[in-house]
Amino acid sequence: MSLFTGAIVIKAIYGKNAIVLHQNAGYTLDIFYMKTGFVNIFGKPNAGKSTLLNALVGEKMAIVSHKVQTTRHRIKAILNHEDYQVIFSDTPGIIEPRYKLHEKMMQAVKGSLEDADLALLIADAREDVQESHAVFSALHLKSPAILILNKADLVDNEKVLDEASAFFRAQPYCREVIVVSALKKKGLDHLMKRILHYLPEGHPFYEGDDLSDMPTKFFVSELIREKIFLLFQEELPYHTAVLVQEFKEKQTLIKITADIIVQRETQKGIILGEGGKMIRQLGTLARKDIEEFLGSKVFLELYVKVRPKWRDNETHLKEYGY
Repeated sequence: MSLFTGAIVIKAIYGKNAIVLHQNAGYTLDIFYMKTGFVNIFGKPNAGKSTLLNALVGEKMAIVSHKVQTTRHRIKAILNHEDYQVIFSDTPGIIEPRYKLHEKMMQAVKGSLEDADLALLIADAREDVQESHAVFSALHLKSPAILILNKADLVDNEKVLDEASAFFRAQPYCREVIVVSALKKKGLDHLMKRILHYLPEGHPFYEGDDLSDMPTKFFVSELIREKIFLLFQEELPYHTAVLVQEFKEKQTLIKITADIIVQRETQKGIILGEGGKMIRQLGTLARKDIEEFLGSKVFLELYVKVRPKWRDNETHLKEYGY
């Protein structure tokens, strides 16, 4: 808000979409309209939701792993342009809950259903359409939805894509089908045009330089957790959480201290490795990605702590951000 000789002028951060709603001798009120809204991504685990989110916004906002159930939170990523602001949400893969942690994850999915202006339903083009159809039908969507057939680069037979497209087009929850490869960034320009087609006009929800509504410490913890998925096999990554305890900006670097939470002493030993070998490797890999993300040198300290059955403990889940 700026004051000029008794007049009030409210200016937005975007360039050319101002509409003067009211003007008299006392004041002028400029409200900026653009295409804006919430676009939420749903699908089975490992369908490529996080890869798609990162590709659409051009930033690494969600961690990626070949293992299922990597995403645990609803992650909002804001794509800003002078003509639009799109708030994308990556959601956990839809599963049947086995722990309180899983229940929290499915609550994040439910919350995304309630505020969506547009749903992106993502399916692995190689998989049985009936499995994804069962998931999408159970969502009971109220918003329009684009069905995305992802990983098309891994399908050799065009007939498979044609048949899957025809199947989903016939479903009541689907407005249209778009075939993409999120990893190869193919088909995304067309997808973005269709997303904007469905979004309403309105004023931006966030400031122009915002990339997410999540704090920096959250993304730091996620980058550490991503490396756990990368380095350790089988079930161990699903038993871990990461809590950033210290984040201090100094003159030449940022000091970060984080706890890696596990459920058993044996898991602690695996994370540490012989003579601390594994945790050093984990720290090196995580530090490089964190430095790239923050654009600064980082001093990273990692500790491993045992919290038995933390995935079913409300107090621990709240402490770890769930």
